[in-house]
Amino acid sequence: MLAFDHVTKLYGPVIGVNDVSCRIGPGITGLLGANGAGKSTMMKLASGQLRPSMGRVTIGGHAAWSAAAKRNLGYSPDINTFYEEMTGREFVYTMARLYGYTIAEARRRTQEVLLQVDMSDRAGRRLAGFSHGMRQRIKLAQALVHDPDVLLLDEPMTGIDPGGRREISQLLLRLAEAGKTILISSHILVEVEHLTESILMIARGRIVASGTLGEIRRLLADRPFSVEIVADPPRRLAALLVETPEVRSVDVRSDTLTVQTRNPVQFFAMLGDLVLQQGIEVQQMQVVDAGADAVFGYLEQGVT
Repeated sequence: MLAFDHVTKLYGPVIGVNDVSCRIGPGITGLLGANGAGKSTMMKLASGQLRPSMGRVTIGGHAAWSAAAKRNLGYSPDINTFYEEMTGREFVYTMARLYGYTIAEARRRTQEVLLQVDMSDRAGRRLAGFSHGMRQRIKLAQALVHDPDVLLLDEPMTGIDPGGRREISQLLLRLAEAGKTILISSHILVEVEHLTESILMIARGRIVASGTLGEIRRLLADRPFSVEIVADPPRRLAALLVETPEVRSVDVRSDTLTVQTRNPVQFFAMLGDLVLQQGIEVQQMQVVDAGADAVFGYLEQGVT
């Protein structure tokens, strides 16, 4: 069990995380937030790299920075700092030795985790020549080498090709089924939504939403939804749209309309009927705020 109890972290006058409380148990939990929201600070607090200014972070009841907690913790950071002259195999082996394994045990565990992350045939190369995706796999291997119960993975899918993402996802699901507690940070919802139903969303250092994906989607159901439409004639379409109940506002610039709606399903159905009835040509249409940053921005509005 990883626990945050009323945790605040200050960087001088800047608040990194603000009064965060949560319990993270066995299985996979996704920590989602825009860049700068506080994800990495939470990861560093959980891994014991930082100590909270207020509150307490514990792993299995032990303070996160204690030796007892770190023995049971695997951490894959978002940075790619290595001993570049080492091979991938040497790096993972060295980490195993630092965790107290004998020479024989360290060699065995190194081979096991390299196979798990599909790096056994490439781990003899120097780290300096590794691609970003290969570095991500080696970081995961060293996090797994001592068989910890708690895994902290900071943006683990960055730089990994789609096939590799499937392999890593399958590995993480197997680890979760075995009872591991896994916290994955990301700023991209689709990276974690196929792995877990348990989500924490952070904005401006605060947890602004938590629960299952269904619960969070219901929370976002009232979020304004923006659509850009290139149409001919644009002002005639704008005049018609502002009279409909599905539309909150319309902004016209040149031949492009920016439309806000709270009911996207009803809006798109209505729009299709409207342009057919009125003979208006829609040349292009795109959703402009469906990404994670827009979702987090909406949630931030409730943060003071």
